[in-house]
Amino acid sequence: MSRILLDVTRLLTRLYDGLLPTGVDRVGIAYIERYGAGAHAVLSERGFSTVLSEKDSQNAFGLIISGVRKRYAIRELVARACIKHLGPKNRDKGVLLHTSHNGMEFQRYYNAMKKRGLRPVFMVHDLIPLTHAEFCRPGVDAAHRQRIHTALTHADGLIANSQDTLDVLAAEAKQAGLPLPASVVARLAPAITTRTPHPAPIAQPYFVVLGTIEPRKNHWFLLQVWRRLVERHGAAAPKLVVIGRRGWECENAIDMLDRCTHLQGAVIELHGCSDEDLRTWMQHAQALLFPSFVEGYGMPLVEALALGVPVIASDLGVFREIADNIPDYLDPLDGPGWLASVEAYAAPNNGARATQLVRIERFSAPSWADHFEAVDQFLASLN
Repeated sequence: MSRILLDVTRLLTRLYDGLLPTGVDRVGIAYIERYGAGAHAVLSERGFSTVLSEKDSQNAFGLIISGVRKRYAIRELVARACIKHLGPKNRDKGVLLHTSHNGMEFQRYYNAMKKRGLRPVFMVHDLIPLTHAEFCRPGVDAAHRQRIHTALTHADGLIANSQDTLDVLAAEAKQAGLPLPASVVARLAPAITTRTPHPAPIAQPYFVVLGTIEPRKNHWFLLQVWRRLVERHGAAAPKLVVIGRRGWECENAIDMLDRCTHLQGAVIELHGCSDEDLRTWMQHAQALLFPSFVEGYGMPLVEALALGVPVIASDLGVFREIADNIPDYLDPLDGPGWLASVEAYAAPNNGARATQLVRIERFSAPSWADHFEAVDQFLASLN
């Protein structure tokens, strides 16, 4: 296998800041676990990059995998890297693997790697800021377009998390008149796959929605559905468990959570949920609800099905790619449809839920072994 370098800038920065790993971060951690033993770590800032020594690389990988926030150790690593400005001693062919979007917009980054004899390979998680700018913070669309266009022009290879993402990427390349580099689809494995022995956290039937509270996740719509459920059923209405931090431009959803008296006691909001607690809440739910307008992948869907938990989701192409016809699909604006489905799934011995539980038995969750088999074959083809 070629020499491997891993850009860990985002992972170390978030660890330093005390932030819990996101889905993107978990991918980066999986790459360290797969390649870290013989790899070097890269740190970058606005396209300027440096390669850590073998010892410091292993220290950085160890800190990230442990998840222990040792700010002084991270500061020492960064200081030594900046002072020594190390590069690989040999210039044999190698590959830089970059699994986040951070920093991929700077051409100098690609140029520096190629001078070191490295082929930069980036993972593309989604193009949502380009296709659905209305769901993103102002200016993110232009920044992400710069990232994607720079990668299309200068990367030696791109890894897409789904065929849907790769199709959107190819369409963007064609529209912009840019080449599509060598590419591969490698689906992401769930972080949560096994049940815990813990009993249900609450006695009443409940549903889970998982993800940062933001417009494209459609929380406001779901909260309106829950208000109607409470109006119909009162205290007998099922609970909604909202797992995820409060994000950006979600004032309508926050107003519902904070000020809607109908939802007090009917909605449980959790943030900073540990993996073990998340697993417990998920495995005892009547279903995972996933009413997003757009997704690049949809890890909560994969994790729910891997746990044997039914899913009611928006009818998105990427969901059907990953889960075929196993979930029950609805239009993300079909209020009566979502209301009826939740009422049905909350009822004991419901036929629709029982039928989906049968379908779940044929779900095969993507594995990291499959992912890295695809990636390894792809990297070999680049050589």
